[in-house]
Amino acid sequence: MKQQELLQHTDKINELLARYGVKFGIYKNNEFHEQLFPFDPLPRIIPVEEFDFLNKGLSQRVKALNLFLADIYSEKKIIKDGVIPADFVYSSKGYLPQCEGIIPPGKIYSHISGIDLVEGKDKSWYILEDNLRIPSGASYPMIARQLTRRASPETFSRNHVVDNRNYADMLKETLDYVNTGGINVVLTPGRYNAAFFEHSYLAERSGAILSMPQDLFVQENRLYYRQYGRKKLQVGAVYRRLSDEYLDPLCFLPESLIGVPGIMDVYRSGNVAIINAPGNGVADDKGIYYFVPHMIKYYLGEEAILKNAPTYLAFYEKDRSFILEHLEHLVVKDVSEAGGYGVIFASDLTKEKLEDLSNIIQAEPRRFIAQEVIDFIDLGIVEGDHEVPRKADLRAFVLAGKETKVWPSGLTRFSRNPDSFVVNSSQGGGFKDTWVLSQ
Repeated sequence: MKQQELLQHTDKINELLARYGVKFGIYKNNEFHEQLFPFDPLPRIIPVEEFDFLNKGLSQRVKALNLFLADIYSEKKIIKDGVIPADFVYSSKGYLPQCEGIIPPGKIYSHISGIDLVEGKDKSWYILEDNLRIPSGASYPMIARQLTRRASPETFSRNHVVDNRNYADMLKETLDYVNTGGINVVLTPGRYNAAFFEHSYLAERSGAILSMPQDLFVQENRLYYRQYGRKKLQVGAVYRRLSDEYLDPLCFLPESLIGVPGIMDVYRSGNVAIINAPGNGVADDKGIYYFVPHMIKYYLGEEAILKNAPTYLAFYEKDRSFILEHLEHLVVKDVSEAGGYGVIFASDLTKEKLEDLSNIIQAEPRRFIAQEVIDFIDLGIVEGDHEVPRKADLRAFVLAGKETKVWPSGLTRFSRNPDSFVVNSSQGGGFKDTWVLSQ
């Protein structure tokens, strides 16, 4: 690959991304701030053999997580058999008793999973976390690839790169598979949501209707889309892009102004599919993450293909003792935080702060996990006229419908801070395209 072909179009591509509104938003000090998500032209390249390995491992993991969710909200065999402590599950903020006994259409809970991985310098891949509620980010490599192809079509004609433009088709196929009869809609809380660009882009590309909460209503235990000036349309599948607690004020937070009253009754009756299923947060809890290799063995009878990062659970006395003894060498994560928040590199703390953290862990052990620091690889990014190394992760997207499929692309995020391991967009990171080679 001749990098110069991509480099010379960088500024133009970022200008187009800005013009098309490819942004993300964050709330800081109770104010909404919208900013660009910087694009770097040098792609992450994954050889075909490596993607085949990732494909098997990611598919295996998501299958086990779906089986876990089906079990937890029904028979709870994994608890009865002592694989996961009951108290640990029920104390998770992601566990929703309102979802007990609900069997979603197709018996699928996590239709769209965003699995975050890093490649260690030992050439092993490690799972950092599972995102099974509302994983975002697929739209960014989609539109970046579209613009890069337009700017330099010869780059892609000379390189054997798998086309990633099929994500919208994969999404539509997933929605159609669980659709109970009616149209597909993407439910957005509105333009002040951090990922509103993605909501509108995926709706347009997949042929779904972009819907605001006020566009939907329940009548006779069916969900309808209010088509202005025309008749109502029944909704068969809702790709919701708002959190569980705001989804239905009659079931969850009564003060929610962005939910659809009664939608959970329709869902409970099997008359609409909700993508992803409410209650999935119990499976992507950072504490439950510790048990995913055990889930794979329990439900599938297989060893995990992809490794977890070496993780210690403060909930267990033995692990807690190890954490406290080696605290300054570990990364501590608050299980209820997301987006790069609540991640503490203990080596950066003063002696007083380290002691404070130790006391909090002892007082609230369920709240924390600790992980060994993985020295994951750097990828080159363009900074001014130079290429510099920066830490980068990969969010892989796994879609579950008739089959479980891994999108041959993904969101590669990188830190723009040379001293940081945190790559999240909310923490100032950027993104680059992910090329999966076809041969």
